[in-house]
Amino acid sequence: SVSLGRLRIGTDPQLKMYTYFYGDRGDQPAFPVDSFYDVYSGKIPPTKYTDKIVLIGATAAGIGTYQVTPVSAATPPAVALAHAVSSILQEHFFVVPPWASAAELLIIALVAAYLTVLLPRLKAGPALAISGGVFAGLLVLHFALMRSAGIWMQLMLPATLLLIGHAALVSKRFIVTERAKLKSDETSAESNRMLGLAYQGQGQLDLAWDKFRQVPLSEALLDNLYNLALDFERKRQFNKAEGVFGYMHEFNPKFRDLEFRLSRAKQLSETVILSGGASHPGGSLQLGMGEKPKFGRFEVQKELGKGAMGVVYLGKDPKIGREVAIKTMALSQEFEADELADVKQRFFREAETAGRLSHPNIVTIYDTGEEHDFCYIAMELLKGGDLAPYTKAGNLLTVDQVVSITARVADALGYAHRQGVVHRDIKPANMMYHRESDTLKVTDFGIARLTDSSRTKTGMVLGTPSYMSPEQLAGKRIEGRSDLFSLGVTLYQLLCGRLPFEGESMAQLMFKIASEPPTDILAINPALAPSLVAFVERALAKNPDERFQTGEEFGAALRAALSATAISEVDIRL
Repeated sequence: SVSLGRLRIGTDPQLKMYTYFYGDRGDQPAFPVDSFYDVYSGKIPPTKYTDKIVLIGATAAGIGTYQVTPVSAATPPAVALAHAVSSILQEHFFVVPPWASAAELLIIALVAAYLTVLLPRLKAGPALAISGGVFAGLLVLHFALMRSAGIWMQLMLPATLLLIGHAALVSKRFIVTERAKLKSDETSAESNRMLGLAYQGQGQLDLAWDKFRQVPLSEALLDNLYNLALDFERKRQFNKAEGVFGYMHEFNPKFRDLEFRLSRAKQLSETVILSGGASHPGGSLQLGMGEKPKFGRFEVQKELGKGAMGVVYLGKDPKIGREVAIKTMALSQEFEADELADVKQRFFREAETAGRLSHPNIVTIYDTGEEHDFCYIAMELLKGGDLAPYTKAGNLLTVDQVVSITARVADALGYAHRQGVVHRDIKPANMMYHRESDTLKVTDFGIARLTDSSRTKTGMVLGTPSYMSPEQLAGKRIEGRSDLFSLGVTLYQLLCGRLPFEGESMAQLMFKIASEPPTDILAINPALAPSLVAFVERALAKNPDERFQTGEEFGAALRAALSATAISEVDIRL
């Protein structure tokens, strides 16, 4: 300190005085300021300054060098000097205790330890709360020491260090998180793009579209989207193609021929490409309009024929060049809405089961799915045609050929029954035969399962009653022996050119199948051997227990009956 008469001026070790600054009292300044001109002109009497210390200096704005003090951001030099003089006279000082430096270093070290050790381990919420509390505590302590004890400590330095350190750590976390997020987004975008391409390759265009939309738009992605839109066009889903082209147009309207494609898709989306009902109960697909339509991954080449519930097209797998037959069924046009979901579920379940069958006399199924309200099955493309033409008198096959064909069908049914698959609609139309190569294939496994719904909303009765077993007509549980009864009916028809049960009405036909014996086959074809006649009678037994129990037994017995016929003919010649 410094002594001045009876006054003791508090200083730091370097004899620097920390002036105490006085705050204003309400509207009154700590030190009154009078205009020198007012005193000079007599407006303020000199007696006002009797026994007062008067400081003369510039206080007008723009004159002199103003100072920043705790009480004002612009304190005139004369007023700053008044604060200093008052501090000396009243012995009001801010002091720096000898321990202040050590305390400041300790607080800085504690703040540094908090920033380097504790803060990185805290979550964002607790970290903000603790840092804010410490910062506020330092500010309160700083002003409390100044106001109550007149102690001056540099607590703003650790407070600033705390503020900068917390901001730096938060920024680092944000930058690291942002980089990780960007990397994750890039990885996710590439994964979604690859998934989209995979779905597109499998013909699941809607799933591919969902994945592509999760990828940020870029010139590279536009190529993928363009190809996707073309696939939608090939499937005649022009409204979806329009959506993809429109999505691309918002990003780059000058990409390739995008504007033309978008305009064309808008026009075609207003045209019904897939239609049904009026032309055919199974619906039909209009060809020859731009790109070839697709079912799944298969491109439609041309129409091959129509059936009771659908249309068959020649299709091609573009990846391996394999030609297939695509059978389509417009189930939504044939079944009521309340049962449509169940019919579709049953269709896909049965088609999947049938697709697992692998037998030389069962047609191979490659794929199944749904496109624009059409359910479809892509299957092996077969040569020849069905056996229906060979059930007409005058166009019958030889007995040896009929037995060979029927026995092979029995073998195929035996295999399918062991796999838990019942055909339900065995008839000549579901047996494909190529006479030149003597190749036989049973088709439409699982499709007849739809007949559980009995009747469609257009009034069409599903199934073929002439070939149904008594238990199938009665609505009982269907098993493999029902297929063998239907095969017996087919054998009867192939041998003589007539059905075993005929009626003038559906009711009469069903009654005969359930209650009356079949028409004597010898009355139609008297040349048949007794062994074959006996075989047919057993195959058409009303009671399932009296029929052949398995396809293998059916086939073996049929071949044995033919052999017995040959032996009998040899004996006669002898």
